[in-house]
Amino acid sequence: MCTQSEQALENELVDQLQTLGFERVHIADEDQLVANLKTQLEKHNRVALSDAEFNQVLIRLSRGNVFEKAKTLREKIDYQRDDGTVGYLELINQEHWCKNQYQVTNQITMRGKYDNRYDVTLLINGLPLVQIELKRRGLEMKEAFNQIVRYHRHTFSAGRGLFGYLQLFVISNGVNTKYFANNPPRVNDKADFKQTFFWADRDNKKITKLDEFAKVFLEKCQLSKLITKYIVLNESEEKLFALRPYQYYAVEAIVDQVKESKKNGYIWHTTGSGKTLTSFKTAQILTQSPEVHKVVFVVDRKDLDYQTIKEFNSFSDGSVDGTNNTSQLVKQFANDTPLIVTTLQKLNTAISKEKHLQRMGDLADKRIVFIFDECHRSQFGETHQRITEFFHDSQLFGFTGTPIFADNASKNDLGKRTTKDLFGECLHKYVITDAIRDENVLKFSVEYIRTVKQKDRIADIEVEDIDTAEAMEAPERLNNITNWIIGHHGDKTHNREFTAIFCVSNVKTLIKYYNLFKQKKEAGEHTLNVATIFSYNANEESDDNGTLEADVTPGGTGEAVDAHSREHLDSFMDDYNTMFSTNYSTNDFYGYYKDIGKRVKKKEIDILLVVNMFLTGFDSKALNTIYVDKNLKYHGLLQAYSRTNRIFGAKKSQGNVVCFRNLKPATDQAIELFANKQANEDIFLAPYEDYLKQFDTAYANLLAIAPTVESVDELGDEQDEANFILAFRSIARLLNILECFTEFSFDDLPLDAQTFADYKSKYGDLNYKVKQQKEKVSILNDIDFEMELITNDNINVAYIISLLHNLKDKTPTEQDTTKQTVANLLDSEVNLRSKKELIEEFISQHLPHVKDGTQVSEVFAEFWDEQKQQALDELGSDEGLSQQGLEKIISDYLFTDRMPMRDDVIGIMDTKPKLKERKPVAERIIGKIRDYVETFIEGMG
Repeated sequence: MCTQSEQALENELVDQLQTLGFERVHIADEDQLVANLKTQLEKHNRVALSDAEFNQVLIRLSRGNVFEKAKTLREKIDYQRDDGTVGYLELINQEHWCKNQYQVTNQITMRGKYDNRYDVTLLINGLPLVQIELKRRGLEMKEAFNQIVRYHRHTFSAGRGLFGYLQLFVISNGVNTKYFANNPPRVNDKADFKQTFFWADRDNKKITKLDEFAKVFLEKCQLSKLITKYIVLNESEEKLFALRPYQYYAVEAIVDQVKESKKNGYIWHTTGSGKTLTSFKTAQILTQSPEVHKVVFVVDRKDLDYQTIKEFNSFSDGSVDGTNNTSQLVKQFANDTPLIVTTLQKLNTAISKEKHLQRMGDLADKRIVFIFDECHRSQFGETHQRITEFFHDSQLFGFTGTPIFADNASKNDLGKRTTKDLFGECLHKYVITDAIRDENVLKFSVEYIRTVKQKDRIADIEVEDIDTAEAMEAPERLNNITNWIIGHHGDKTHNREFTAIFCVSNVKTLIKYYNLFKQKKEAGEHTLNVATIFSYNANEESDDNGTLEADVTPGGTGEAVDAHSREHLDSFMDDYNTMFSTNYSTNDFYGYYKDIGKRVKKKEIDILLVVNMFLTGFDSKALNTIYVDKNLKYHGLLQAYSRTNRIFGAKKSQGNVVCFRNLKPATDQAIELFANKQANEDIFLAPYEDYLKQFDTAYANLLAIAPTVESVDELGDEQDEANFILAFRSIARLLNILECFTEFSFDDLPLDAQTFADYKSKYGDLNYKVKQQKEKVSILNDIDFEMELITNDNINVAYIISLLHNLKDKTPTEQDTTKQTVANLLDSEVNLRSKKELIEEFISQHLPHVKDGTQVSEVFAEFWDEQKQQALDELGSDEGLSQQGLEKIISDYLFTDRMPMRDDVIGIMDTKPKLKERKPVAERIIGKIRDYVETFIEGMG
């Protein structure tokens, strides 16, 4: 039985799209695309454009990068009519999104660096806004994704640059279909397949088949609604964000609730699912609603106030004015500010203090929509009641990843109240099992480390049976835990490529832990950067339900200050200031809070030691591990664990949770409450033994293709090579997971570390081969090598030189062994390949003349600087470049991490090439600059 061909799949889709409202049009190349654009714009705007007028339009449309063109798409563009007056063209109708012109075409050929022929293109008003790439059934969707990445390099920016207006891509092999926003990969950034998404129905059931996907996603009105309303332009990152289906349904549910009723409601979207983006889009749409006077986004802490304002303004620059104090907040309520972000505390003051009530009084009957962030912990005191009593015509909506139910509700003066009691019905639900299934967050690996053992008993007793301060804070126990973390932190974080949080039960214990880490660092037992932050309010503890209420900025809270704790924090801040050349003290606690959060995200802090802070509301993709020495329950537990499971590249395969208390019963209760009773296998990694079995199977598959390392060189054709790549990738992925288990040992695997490294070297050879082939048509181009999954980032030039330091003092046999080790590393480590020849030259020609091993680094540095300057001189001489200009371009490249612009390169040339030659010449030089940086600067140590 034959499988459906790619062409048959394409034909069926084009036929279906015609039934969904798209007119079939034949467009063979860019000339026909431009001619069709003129016709469609004239039709949409009901004008006739002369050639001169349309040429102005084309010039306007050609300007800018993808992000700038996305902004142009949503604006009207002006042109000068032949009679001297100014005309305006609408590129897409955003208010009445169905009132646009829809066309479908296929097999457009674009000519650029290489010729590319695209599969299916959807045009709205003549502009290509959606590109669909297909692969025949049985092939990986990733092949279609990689093809789009190549189109970005080759032709999307070619000619008039009209394909720069693409908003969405759709990739499919018939049985699986995904979509993603148009964000061209930047320099040194690898296109991330994990940023592609399945569409789903309102109940989060994935819609994977192409025909079913097309019916609900590509229908003309739905598609243009998604483009005009549900793509967010992030100003700070200059990226397009396409909402995921659960975000779309949540926004729609709130908007419909406001249009059709006065009822409240809440959204239950699990932590890590992008609630800020969802709430921003909700607020943005509601501010455009004529029946809504204002939208107020309410958070319950000062740090979230700052963070949310920053994020909201990144989605739409200047969309939110910060409210520095309550008086400023009252002014914003009184003026025409449509969207306000404020804290619960300031809002409470604004409607309860006499001095503000006179100005706030006129708002009591206005239609104001309140959106509450993290409403599981901000809405259970008197403030909620005060808001509802003051604003008579308001609607309240809450967002939470962990709602309050009867089981995890705390009792206060107002009684036990649930999220439903306060906000009414749940309008949309997307729980942690949904997010893990959709690969929007990672699974957890939870380990429970026994730290207390009762004498005269063979087995450890349950930790909670002896949970007393005397046992849990015993110096020996704290010292053992500290040593355990120091010993295993590299394994948990892939040699410190990721970071960790360590949460403890109280400030007193935190101080002890901090001093232990500090003493051991001073004694040379570790090199970890450990920082801490905590509230120095008296009695900072979690309540019995695991609620993390004390995560506030000290000062102005009305709580007693613990002078002893504050004194310790000032001392710890002094250590921080020494580490990072800063100047913080507890007088600038808020500034310190912001700075420490930034450094965790930048991976400058290895372990952040906390009591409650940063355990909820803090997102850092680079954080993959949490060490827990405190009792957590219900929403507090799941919130804390969820700091670790944000998606971040192939190497981050799970969130690591290490518990030094027996939290398994509490973990099971939390999962049962917030997911379902059978959710454990969906949320947690399988046992270590299960992955060993999977590895055995994957290794057997590898041996069936390449029974020895040498046999990789004898693979018959590219299909055999592709099979080897996929097989090796499978064992590399499994090894990546296994290495995070505390009990991992290569002794448990059917191959040793050297054999894995040898196969890895062959894998790297094939990757290098593909890179050298440049754009040769090859099935290997469609294989993702995932080199970051298997690269040891601490193996760099500095490491190689360290191996050579003591070479003189070794026996000839030991010298041969060291040299062979270096040779193996140069072959197997991808980040060393570009440096291999130079390092080998140094070893063969210069190292023999070094008399003292301590001088190796110095002699190598001289050799490297000489080679580096020589390569720079040759690059400038060969291409006729200003040496000063070349050095500035490289300096700017290293500082901004962005490739030089084509015009900048042309600008430093002694002789400017002809216009037609400028693009290939500039790209050749940019390639040489990239190679220079990769060889002489990156991966040095």
